[in-house]
Amino acid sequence: MNRVWRILIVDDDPGQRSLLESFLRSQGYATLTASSGEEALSLLQSQSVDLLISDVRMPGLSGLETLRRARQQNARIPVLLVTAYADIREAVGAMRDGALNYLPKPIDLDELLECVRQAIGQSLSEPLATPAPELPPEVVAVSPQMRAVLRDASLVAASDTRVLITGESGVGKEVVADLIHAWSPRARGPLIKINCAAIPETLLESELFGHEKGAFTGATRQRIGRFEEAHGGTLFLDEIGDMALPLQAKLLRVIQDGRFQRIGSNLDIQSNVRIIASTNRDLETAVREGRFREDLYYRLNVVELSVPPLRERPEDIVPLATHFLREFTGGRARFAPSVLELLERYPWPGNVRELRNVMERAALLCRGELVLPEHLPARLLQTAESPSGSGSGCETTRLEEVERQKILETLRRHGYNRTETARALGISRRTLVYKLQRYRQAGYMVDPPEA
Repeated sequence: MNRVWRILIVDDDPGQRSLLESFLRSQGYATLTASSGEEALSLLQSQSVDLLISDVRMPGLSGLETLRRARQQNARIPVLLVTAYADIREAVGAMRDGALNYLPKPIDLDELLECVRQAIGQSLSEPLATPAPELPPEVVAVSPQMRAVLRDASLVAASDTRVLITGESGVGKEVVADLIHAWSPRARGPLIKINCAAIPETLLESELFGHEKGAFTGATRQRIGRFEEAHGGTLFLDEIGDMALPLQAKLLRVIQDGRFQRIGSNLDIQSNVRIIASTNRDLETAVREGRFREDLYYRLNVVELSVPPLRERPEDIVPLATHFLREFTGGRARFAPSVLELLERYPWPGNVRELRNVMERAALLCRGELVLPEHLPARLLQTAESPSGSGSGCETTRLEEVERQKILETLRRHGYNRTETARALGISRRTLVYKLQRYRQAGYMVDPPEA
C-alpha cells in the first residue's frame, strides 16, 4: 500500500488555503490547514506532518518566524515558503533558517507539485494525477497548451480561490471563466459578468456595489449592484486592468473584509462571491508604474491562468474554424483544401474572436456550400502572397533554432530552475514549460544531468 503523505498548509487567505488544499488532495495527499502561524505550531504539537507549506506575510507570526519555531519543535520537518515576488529576497535568506524551497506568487500548480515531490522524495517524472477535463461541445481545445490551461482551470474550480486570467484580446479568457464557474461548487449560483473597460469610471462603482435612491443626481431609485446579484455565485471582472485606482481601493476592501456598502448607505452588506478577473494588460508593469495597486494585484492573482494566443497553438486553428463554420451553416458547408492552408498560415492577431468573425463572413459568402479562398478576407490572401511568404518556412526554422539555443543556454545558466529561467527570458513559466516539453520530445537535454 502506498504511503499517504500529510501536508500542513498555513495561510491567512482562505482562498489560497482552499486552492492548495483542493489541489494537493486531488494529487493524493492528506492535508491539514491553519489560518495563522500560531495555529500551525499548535497543530504541529499534536499532529504528525511530512511537509509544512507556509505563506511568508501573515498577521501575527510571519511565515519566517513560524518556520523558525517549527524547526525548534521538529528540526527535520521540510518547509516550503510561498511568497510574493517582492518578498523573494527575504525568502531566499530564510533558506539559512531551514526553508527547503520557496514558491513565488502567483502559484504555478506544476511547480508546486514539483517542489512538494522534491521535499518528500517522490519521483519528479510522474505527470499531474488529474487529466484534462471533458469539455462541453461548444468548447474546442486540441492543442496541449490549451488543454493544460483547462486542466488547471478544472483544478482551481474546486476551490473558492480567486483567479486571474491573462492573455491577448480574443483568446478566450471569458470561456475559461465560464468553465471555472461551471466546474465549481457554485455552478448552481449566478455567474455575473462586468466589463470594467466598457463602463465609465463614474458609473462603475454604482454598477459593482449599487446605490440608494437619492445617492447622487439621477439616482431616482435603489439599485442592486453586481456583488449582490452574484451572491452565492461568481463575479467575473473582465479587463480589470482598466479599473481606476480609487475604485481599486474599494474593491480591495471587499476582498479583504467580505463587506461593502451601496453608494449613499452606511449599511454593511456581506459578500459571498467568488471573484474571477481577466486582463489583456501586463499588470506587473502597471504595478511598477503606479497604475495598479500591488496589494490588489496579489489578492486577485492567487492563481494565474495564462491563455496563449492562437498563433502559439496552431493545432486549434482548423478544429475551431470547423466548429464555427458548422455553427453558422448548420453543418452544410465544408472547406476547400487551399482554404485550410491559408487558415493555418495566417498569424491571427485577433485570435479566436477574429477567426470566428472570418468564419461567419465565409458562411455568408459561400451560401452554405464550399468555402473557397475568395470567401476569405483579403488580409488572409495577402499574407499568403507576400514575398516573405515563400521563404517563411526556412525563416521560421532559423528563428526557432535561435530561440531554442537561447532558452537552453539560459536554462543551464540558472541551474535548470524553470522559474528563474522564465523570469530571465521575460516569459511566463507556463510558456517555458511548453517549449521544454517539445525540446525533450525532440531529444534535447532539458533536465539537469544526474550526479
